[in-house]
Amino acid sequence: MVLRTPLEYIRDALAKLGRGDDLPEWEGLRGVGQRGETLAIDALVEAGYEIVERNFRTPIGEIDVIAREKGVLCFVEVKWRRDQNMGYPTEAVTREKQRRLARTAEWYLAKRKKFGSATRFDVVAILEENGIPRIEILRDAFSGPFPRRRRF
Repeated sequence: MVLRTPLEYIRDALAKLGRGDDLPEWEGLRGVGQRGETLAIDALVEAGYEIVERNFRTPIGEIDVIAREKGVLCFVEVKWRRDQNMGYPTEAVTREKQRRLARTAEWYLAKRKKFGSATRFDVVAILEENGIPRIEILRDAFSGPFPRRRRF
């Protein structure tokens, strides 16, 4: 007996329905995120940003892109939506997400010994319209202070 992944079962089912050939290659959530981040980085570089780091991870959270623009260290969150049915990309950057990003940024600054640097939080919103991604860079998208997390 050969064990198969759930994705292989889905591919087989779609192939039996005659829909297997016209579907795009499945990437998984991480692949989609990476593609969005690559588009965002291209847009940031075109807008004059210098990319410092990508996918900085800590136990607290992850920062998609760390870049520098005109001497300011920018912590960039990338949000991608295939259509508006799931809402606009910027709506996904909730107060809780902002708080986690700020704590992760503090971790980065401490680890890299960059306290005192001018910093800001930017958001790159990517909304796909008719298969074409529309990219918007929101500079200084949010700032603190961030409320403490409530525990119940």
